[in-house]
Amino acid sequence: MIMNEKIKAAEVALTGLNGEDLGIVLISEALAMAKKLKVDLVCMSLMSSPPPCKLIGAGEAKREKQQAKASERQMKVKEIRLTPQIEDHDYDTKQRQAEKILESGDAVLLVVRIKGKEGAVAKELLERLMKDLSHVGRKTTGVQLSGKQAAVQLNPDK
Repeated sequence: MIMNEKIKAAEVALTGLNGEDLGIVLISEALAMAKKLKVDLVCMSLMSSPPPCKLIGAGEAKREKQQAKASERQMKVKEIRLTPQIEDHDYDTKQRQAEKILESGDAVLLVVRIKGKEGAVAKELLERLMKDLSHVGRKTTGVQLSGKQAAVQLNPDK
């Protein structure tokens, strides 16, 4: 985000504080207007000529920059492994881990390792976990049984 004197263009397409179009003005006039109103002049894009600039109140430019950075963060998929014969305390620990991951904005892949005919038990365990985590995340697909594991992915509600 380029602001104030760092803008090197000769003229800019200026937008006012309330979103009104002020037309194409010289950079010196735009800077003088920003100084007079005690606001910042922010260049929105360098891809067009003249570059579009906006008058933004002090501090708002930083907030906009932080929001843009936060929204561009990619969601990660983190895996949590379980076994069908999990005890209550371990189940609670895994549930809290998954809850924490979902609340941070990442997805969780719950995987249960299966030996022999534990498929039904594994599916029940995943269904129970999905029900317990329904307040922070939602499943993308149903429980998938494949070979030696059962898995389900939960995405955050945000």
